[in-house]
Amino acid sequence: MQANRTFLFAPGNHPRKVEKVFGAGADAVILDLEDAVAAAEKPATRAAVVTAMQGDRSCRGYIRINALDTAFAFEDLEVVVAPGVDGIVVPKIETPEALATAEWVVGEIERKRGLPIGGIDLLPIIETGLGVANVRAIAAAAQRTNWLSFGAGDYTRDMAMDWTVAETECDHARAEIVLASRAEGLAPPIDTVWIHLQDQTGLTASAVKIKSMGFQGKLCIHPAQVGPVNAVFTPDDAAVARAKRIIEAFTEAEAAGSASIQVDGYFVDYPIVEAARRTLAMANAAAGTAE
Repeated sequence: MQANRTFLFAPGNHPRKVEKVFGAGADAVILDLEDAVAAAEKPATRAAVVTAMQGDRSCRGYIRINALDTAFAFEDLEVVVAPGVDGIVVPKIETPEALATAEWVVGEIERKRGLPIGGIDLLPIIETGLGVANVRAIAAAAQRTNWLSFGAGDYTRDMAMDWTVAETECDHARAEIVLASRAEGLAPPIDTVWIHLQDQTGLTASAVKIKSMGFQGKLCIHPAQVGPVNAVFTPDDAAVARAKRIIEAFTEAEAAGSASIQVDGYFVDYPIVEAARRTLAMANAAAGTAE
């Protein structure tokens, strides 16, 4: 299991930001070719982000291409499907056919270049009303895709919603994405960015909320957001100790023929034990150790 708590964006055409972003403590970095890069600079930025990925870094590296219905997307893929790139973020996925097309193109380029087939992850962003409406079919179409992500900025714009600090207007879309991911066997999804850069309290509250909804992490747009989000998605010492007590007590009880016990005054059966094991796996992943 690997930690997917934080995916930190950086504009691909800002060399100083690119140089610093890999040291920000995120589980993965996303170098952007889409919204953060002016149209005139997109072609020249492609090779630059690949070069950055091939340098020394301490976390996984993704590149966000432009949407598939733009004039930039295919050439983006032609350049960024390359050694050293761990994954590609594909924005505005709205149909299963679009995801299947992106996966096929990446696979063909891998084959042509002698790269391991399936070695590059795809991270689709669901960020329109149509995408949310089709999310179950999109998740079902996934082959190399391991998890989905949610983009509230474009989603609320597309739906003519106000993107509020409380984010309640996004609850339905988030729930649909989590449910589709689970139903189709994908890992838990990644949540949208938090745009209120000076509101760390709100960021933490948002992360706590989406963790309780079933997300495994959050997209970030500033290095200062990484620490608070990582903290929310990393089990603390008390949670780890409690999980260990539950597993140890249940293992002993199960060996004696019992599958329902009390631990610290809390009822424990198989679902609770599974949750405890998940807590330990998350802690180990965050610490960079084996599950």
